[in-house]
Amino acid sequence: MKPTHHLDDATLLSYSAGALPAALAVVASAHLERCATCREHLLDADQIGGMLLQQQRVEAPDDDARAAMLSLLDHEPALAPMALPADFVEAHDPDRLPSALHPWFGKSMHALRWRRVAPGVQRILASSIAGGDLMLLRIAPGSKLPLHSHSGNELTMILDGAYDDMLGHFGPGDVADLDGETLHQPVTSPGVPCICVAATDGPLKFSGWVARTLQPLFGF
Repeated sequence: MKPTHHLDDATLLSYSAGALPAALAVVASAHLERCATCREHLLDADQIGGMLLQQQRVEAPDDDARAAMLSLLDHEPALAPMALPADFVEAHDPDRLPSALHPWFGKSMHALRWRRVAPGVQRILASSIAGGDLMLLRIAPGSKLPLHSHSGNELTMILDGAYDDMLGHFGPGDVADLDGETLHQPVTSPGVPCICVAATDGPLKFSGWVARTLQPLFGF
């Protein structure tokens, strides 16, 4: 399935520059494996980074400079697609995880060992990764997660199943690129569990008092 939700331009610029926190970079890499659109935009970001290096600009860009870089992403012509990993399969096996996840979770869905953390929610938390938390989530079909925002950034990529929230419908390959201003409440689609890989660089912020009370127990 072709992704319809993509990485934000600012995320691609940070990824290209090697400035994206490690946990977020893993999810970005997984999405790039399956999204030709974002691979093309990443090449644009790489080109912008090369231009900045040529200008020997070592200081952090101010807001005007950052806006100019994002504008270039919108207007640069698309380049040739980025080379895919050697083990990428175009008609990918639905049981096979993206290769970016292999160091943390292995290669296949069926070999995963889930841990229940809440009613209808199972999780596998990656250990020893810098720059936030990286996890796989398996959420029962028809589940409504608590309304929440974020104290930092979150990248979530759907691997199987789907969910809906105020931002739209998210299916396999789609990525939700969220910041601290986003308030949402995912509701998983009926039929099959929603399996996704998520990375955060700060804890979630739940709106309901019950969810806030139980948050330390669930570890979100």
